[in-house]
Amino acid sequence: MLGEPWLHWIQMGSTATIEGVARPASPPFVVAHRAGNRLADLHAAEREGSLLVEADVRLYRGRLEVRHLKSAGPLILWDRWRLAAPWRHRLRLEELLTATSEDTGLMLDLKGPRRRLAELVVEALRPHLGRRPLTVCARWGRLLEPFEGLPVRRVHSVGARRQLDRLLARAGDGPRLDGVAVHARLLDEHVTVELRRVADLVITWPVNTPERARELLRLGVDGLISDAAAAIVPALTADASA
Repeated sequence: MLGEPWLHWIQMGSTATIEGVARPASPPFVVAHRAGNRLADLHAAEREGSLLVEADVRLYRGRLEVRHLKSAGPLILWDRWRLAAPWRHRLRLEELLTATSEDTGLMLDLKGPRRRLAELVVEALRPHLGRRPLTVCARWGRLLEPFEGLPVRRVHSVGARRQLDRLLARAGDGPRLDGVAVHARLLDEHVTVELRRVADLVITWPVNTPERARELLRLGVDGLISDAAAAIVPALTADASA
């Protein structure tokens, strides 16, 4: 398990308890959502003070590409509302790691079910292990297995009710998870308490206004993944010092 070097920039306070499960009593850490997918966005997030940046990693033809856009053969890059030219430069994970300040923590969201993706990410991260805070996030548990024993926080991603039910059903059946990232629409106080029984950290997305951040904080989450980190961080810092 890692320590908490990536939490220091918003002061964490004492913990309260709900039904015997510890929960945070101060503002959580904030992750700059997809800010690592473009170097310009990465550097902007670093200038704004974001010390934890999320990036999407895909395996394509043996390469680790940093992008949220999916590929449909060699000719199309697409997302739900967007198409992109396939000949544009595709950021590689190695480039991202080189360009990122060692003070910046990276949360790498592994896209796709192939274990080989995780194995190649492990190799790419080896020169950086212990030098910066690193987190990997994946929907499939088998993608987190290659990181066991490494100084990398492993987070299980949950975006649907069925996935959440399966995760909660395993409570007590295995080792605790380092963390779980759950879509905000699935959260209420009861779910947050149950998640804390299986994971050390509860993280949620999308959280794009200070008001929504405060609502989720009251539910007991530890981390917020946001497209508006530059607005949310000052608001929560002010709340913590009030």
